[in-house]
Amino acid sequence: MIDIKISPELKAQCHSLCLGCIQAKVKVEASPKELLAIIDQKNKEILNTMDIQQIAELDQLAASRETYKRLGKNPGRYRNSAEALMRRVLQGKGIYIINNVVEINNLISLKAACSVGSYDLANIKGGIQFTVGKEGEQYKGIGKELINVENLPILEDELGKFGSPTSDSERAMITFGTKEVLMMMFSFGGPEGILDYLTEAKQLLTQYAAAQDIEIAIIE
Repeated sequence: MIDIKISPELKAQCHSLCLGCIQAKVKVEASPKELLAIIDQKNKEILNTMDIQQIAELDQLAASRETYKRLGKNPGRYRNSAEALMRRVLQGKGIYIINNVVEINNLISLKAACSVGSYDLANIKGGIQFTVGKEGEQYKGIGKELINVENLPILEDELGKFGSPTSDSERAMITFGTKEVLMMMFSFGGPEGILDYLTEAKQLLTQYAAAQDIEIAIIE
């Protein structure tokens, strides 16, 4: 497993913060219909049991929003990706269909109501730290313009910032050329239940992305 740490600065703002991580070699390809059917079933479940007003009250998302406020970020403007994903589903838009690894990432995010990010390890250098963005820092988000990451919970390696629970950068995004992936759950609400979701993600990656050499870790 690649070296991953949470900075004391960020941990001080959210004592319960932990990262649920899976590292694996994978085969990235279009999602099979069986995986898409599982996602469709989850979408229907959310549509039938929730409304938009309830999303922010979910434990993980409430903890995320509180941490963003402590860091000086508006959680309504810099929305947690799990919250944004659930809002899309409840608005009848469904989720973007990209590739098997991204779909598994988003399925786990919907199930856990927790932001999940997946990164191409070939484009990450050195160890990773989950920290707080500094003044003036920004990066180009996937499918977005430049994102102001000042005071945002943010992942960094030796090359700079590359991912967050709000929006990831293009640098380490998953493509059809990705060979090894790091999937990370950003759990602001603590470690409870995270291992179960990591185990489910491992099973899905094995079944639908031919995952091998799988490692799991929870970083606190």
